[in-house]
Amino acid sequence: MGRTWNNKAWFMVLPVLLLVAFSAIIPLMTVVNYSVQDTFGNNVFFWAGAEWFEEILHSDRFWEAMGRNLVFSAIILVIEIPLGIFIALNMPKKGWGVPVCLVLMALPLLIPWNVVGTIWQVFGRVDIGLLGYTLRALGFDYNYVNDPFDAWITVIVMDVWHWTSLVVLLCYAGLVSIPDAYYQAAKIDGASRWAIFRYIQLPKMNRVLLIAVLLRFMDSFMIYTEPFVVTGGGPGNTTTFLSIDLVKLAIGEFNLGEAAAMSIIYFLIVMLLSWVFYTVMTAYDAER
Repeated sequence: MGRTWNNKAWFMVLPVLLLVAFSAIIPLMTVVNYSVQDTFGNNVFFWAGAEWFEEILHSDRFWEAMGRNLVFSAIILVIEIPLGIFIALNMPKKGWGVPVCLVLMALPLLIPWNVVGTIWQVFGRVDIGLLGYTLRALGFDYNYVNDPFDAWITVIVMDVWHWTSLVVLLCYAGLVSIPDAYYQAAKIDGASRWAIFRYIQLPKMNRVLLIAVLLRFMDSFMIYTEPFVVTGGGPGNTTTFLSIDLVKLAIGEFNLGEAAAMSIIYFLIVMLLSWVFYTVMTAYDAER
């Protein structure tokens, strides 16, 4: 006897599909439309084809901004992933310390991005900011407004403070899911602390680490609000990432066609790099 399928449940998904179409697909099609057209004003558009894409791909401005993005994302991953693992390993697994640590770890994630930028903008000021004033008092020539190196350090430390907690919480979730039997067997075998981490904890955290790396890469590569509030992309263009350059191009210069083409290229780069990260890490996990 054949099985009867009830497809009425799809009607419950229909509102979600309509919402996604309205909030994502329609704006994306609008961007695609702008990317292949040009205008001289008065809402009169004419076909430009791949002109804007060619201009972006041959622009030093675009490649310099993408280089800054890649460097920033690499630094963030190198710092936040090991630091998050280290903190998660040292968090208590039982007792009253567990909720206290979890709440403390979650607090930075609850602060809106523009508020984080404002906090660090004030925090780093050399006249009234605690960080800037203290560093100056200690003899350091710190000024994130004028010095490119100081601006980079400030943006990196700000991101580490804001987002390392996400890595910590993901790794901690992976650690607490490990059965006690693994630790008991390791203790009987006389395994060292490093051996326990290498052969028990790290393999059990592979899945959550994959999620952590993907999330932190995508977030760091698309970062906009925090550095824009703190440095505005300066001094000069030293902290002008692709997202900031895109906004300057679209709103500051009102070059909608070029900005639309740049946003599509930006989107494809994020998708491609995320796919590479996912493929490499899942292939490594499968080999193990």
